[in-house]
Parts: sequence; C-alpha cells; structure tokens
Amino acid sequence: MNLSSRLHLATIALSVGAAVLVACYAVLTAPHTAPSFLGPRGLQRGRALSRYPLWSQLEPAVRWLGARLRPFLPERFRRSVDHQITLSGDFWGLQPEEFVSLSVISWLIGLSLGALYGLLLGRGAMYMVLAGGLAAALPSLQLSGLVQERRRRVQNGLPYVIDLLSLGLSAGLDFPGSLRQVIEKASTPDDPLIEELNLILEELRMGKTRKEALSQFAARVPGESVREFVGAVVQAEERGNPLARVLQIQAESSRQRRSVRAEEAASKASLQILAPMVMIFVAILFLIVTPMAMGLKAQFQ
Repeated sequence: MNLSSRLHLATIALSVGAAVLVACYAVLTAPHTAPSFLGPRGLQRGRALSRYPLWSQLEPAVRWLGARLRPFLPERFRRSVDHQITLSGDFWGLQPEEFVSLSVISWLIGLSLGALYGLLLGRGAMYMVLAGGLAAALPSLQLSGLVQERRRRVQNGLPYVIDLLSLGLSAGLDFPGSLRQVIEKASTPDDPLIEELNLILEELRMGKTRKEALSQFAARVPGESVREFVGAVVQAEERGNPLARVLQIQAESSRQRRSVRAEEAASKASLQILAPMVMIFVAILFLIVTPMAMGLKAQFQ
C-alpha cells in the first residue's frame, strides 16, 4: 500500500471518528424534557402513568431517549407518527420521538430475550434477529390496532349520540347544552366518542366556531359516519335549517349504514371460516383413515 492510499484511509477513518464523536456529543448533551400534562395528550399521559405501574417506571427512560433521538428524526416522519398517535386517541400521551424511543427500547429487549433463548438452546443468532424484529414492530402494531378500534367504536356509538343530541335540541337546549347533557349522562366517561364530544365542548368554550370544532373532530376520527354528521351539522348551521330534524335524519342514516356493515361483516365471516373448517375436516379425516389404513396393511402382511 503506497503513501497516498494510507493517507486516504486515514482521512476516512478520521472523518468517521469525528462524525461518531459529534453524534455522541449531540446525544449526551440533549436537554432533558419534563413530561407535559397539558391538553388531551397530557391527560392521556397522566392516565397511563396512573393505570400502568410498569409504564410509570419505564416512561422516564423513554422520554430521555426520545429527547436524544429527536434531532435525528426527519420532520415529515415526525408529523406522520404524530398523526397516527392522534388518530389512536393520543396513545399513552406519547410524543413522536418518544414513540420511536419506545420502539428502540422494545427492540433492545427483544434482542436480549432472543439472544438468551438462543443461548439456552444452543442455536445461532436467528432467534435474536426474529425476536428483535418482532419486538420492534409491537408498538406500531399496537398503535394501528388502537386506531382501528377507536374508529370502530366511534362509528358504532355515533347513532345513539345523534339521537340524544336531537332529543336535547328538541327539548329547547342549544348545541353545546345538548353535548353537555350527553357527556354528563354517559355511563363510560373513557369511551372514545365521549372523549371526543368533551373535546368539542372544550373547544367551543375556548371560542372556536362550531365548524372549526367539528372539522377537527372529523380529522381526529376519519370515517364516513363522522364526516356525514359533521357535514350535516355545518350545513344546517349555514343554511338555517332546524338542527334537531337534521340530526334525526342523520341518526336514521347512520343506523342503516351500521346494519349494512354488520351484514357485510357476517357474509365475509362465513367465507373466512370456510378454510379453517376444511382444514379441521381434513385433519379429522386423517385421524379416522390412518388407523384403518395401518390395520389393513398389517392384515395383508
């Protein structure tokens, strides 16, 4: 190796070392952020810390690592993760960088458990890689499941809420008063739909218009029933139509759509259960035929 090649390799090594040092310095000197308990996300953070003792022990480490990962996260990626957290109902009150740090910690735990399992069985690194990948994907899978479950519960409960709102409006209450009555009479305050109605009421109290508050509701819980409800209320306000009558029609339409979705789900379930039933039938057939075949074979031998 000549002198120029050695100088070139030394320059590359020094550049890589300097980059590693700068990255370590940025990670170690990142400011410590205190947990925020403001707004809907802060409320969810407080609830999660009080309900899950294990999470209350892990949350400081997640927050510490999130503050150090934040400078390395692209802004578009942060907005995408933040949007998914909002759709899930502010999952544990996490910020985007905290969610990424939770995935990293889960990945490290998966790697450790996979390595221990592989070491006990005397296998290679296959278990470590599989366990690490599965553990890293668990927070994302949990988040996606919460988004779907929240959307389903809001759409299923919306027709009943619209009926109650129309009854309140027919009794002489205004729209905020009807919302307040629905929230106060709710048997499950932690229901996603009740939480959204409470948030709408708070936004109206802060001075936002009805259109702005309902538009944010439609953005937080995207769905056909929610969009139609928001559009009906906004159009009734703009055109001066009686809101109680509009909500009665909207409730009937939502109930019919829910019935159609239930029928579609039932028809799909009958097709989806066909494959497991065929496999069960084949397994039972093998259990019956195999001893008979073995007995016949023994007789002819």
